[in-house]
Amino acid sequence: MSDALRDVSDLSVGILGGTGDQGKGLARRFAMAGHQVLIGSRNASRAQEAADSLGPGLPVRGAENASVAAEADVVIVAVPWDGHRSILESLRSELTGKIVIDCVNPLGFDKQGAFALDVEEGSAAQQAAAVLTGSRVVAAFHHVSAVLLLDPGVAEIDLDVLVLGDDREATDTVQALASQIPGARGIYGGRLRNARQIEAFTANLISINRRYKAHAGLRVTDV
Repeated sequence: MSDALRDVSDLSVGILGGTGDQGKGLARRFAMAGHQVLIGSRNASRAQEAADSLGPGLPVRGAENASVAAEADVVIVAVPWDGHRSILESLRSELTGKIVIDCVNPLGFDKQGAFALDVEEGSAAQQAAAVLTGSRVVAAFHHVSAVLLLDPGVAEIDLDVLVLGDDREATDTVQALASQIPGARGIYGGRLRNARQIEAFTANLISINRRYKAHAGLRVTDV
């Protein structure tokens, strides 16, 4: 991959719904890379507990979602799908003008395993863009294992992060952020309208992981 990555070392990263494993895992890795990280929750004390659980010495703190959305330079949405729209609607003003990274996978589960849910707007990322009309929405980090992100024994995450969006500066920024995680690369994956199959593919990865007892990711060849 020949494109030079932009310098994103000074950006602070906020994570809405950061008390879940995916949010905490991303928080840990970005903090380890030297970013100031803010974990958001509806409850500030719960957010701080999540921050404290990542260990001493890391530049991570917790706050209410609204404070995180207002303060962070870049905001990652890692909330449960059933609360996705309502949380974003409540934070529309705080997120105006910001890069918002949506990593939510609209999935259902039954006896046969995981499956993709239909979303009226096409995908969670497109729903975010429809709600946050004043933000630059990017889809990324859908296929990163929370288990690996949180495992102190895993020094490098062996995968590529597909980054989708309609704003070149925003996707370039998110590609560079993804590459801050040792072992990972941010790879441009198309316009936001193509986020649906990226989100849905998470169901296939879950099936792979269950069958092979793995934490599978993706690598893009010849790039």
